[in-house]
Amino acid sequence: MEIHLLAIGTKMPDWVNKGYAEYAGRLSGKSCKARLLLKEIPAEKRVKNSDIKKLREKESGKLINAIPAGSHIVALDVLGQPWSTEKLASHMENWMMSGKNIALLVGGPEGMTRECVQQADQVWSLSPLTFPHPLVRVILAEQLYRAWSITENHPYHRAG
Repeated sequence: MEIHLLAIGTKMPDWVNKGYAEYAGRLSGKSCKARLLLKEIPAEKRVKNSDIKKLREKESGKLINAIPAGSHIVALDVLGQPWSTEKLASHMENWMMSGKNIALLVGGPEGMTRECVQQADQVWSLSPLTFPHPLVRVILAEQLYRAWSITENHPYHRAG
């Protein structure tokens, strides 16, 4: 199974790239049945009087166009369902059994349009807190690896 992380934004700080690569590499290792693949989508240019609605519409359109055909779509949105790590592991098992690839959508600083979110098969909220978009990549990669470790009884996840 391929998990496509489709994220608005490029040119991330080195710590983001390193953190993401650490967990994506673990998840994509020999013993894992999933590969995490990042597709960075350039953000629209923001200036002093930018029309935020139009920016969000353009970025959401780019996200939709980047979704691999036949993928199960999961939009990350503050209004989505909060999942525990164990619930994510359960979803991950279901995703693997479905035989479909997964597309995780992460919008730009202003999020995604409602139309974009409505195209998703699932809408997931990482937290009611607001995280900087670069950090979301690292959190997602780590949580996906942790969820995989639960499905495989790997010792990485030690919560009880």
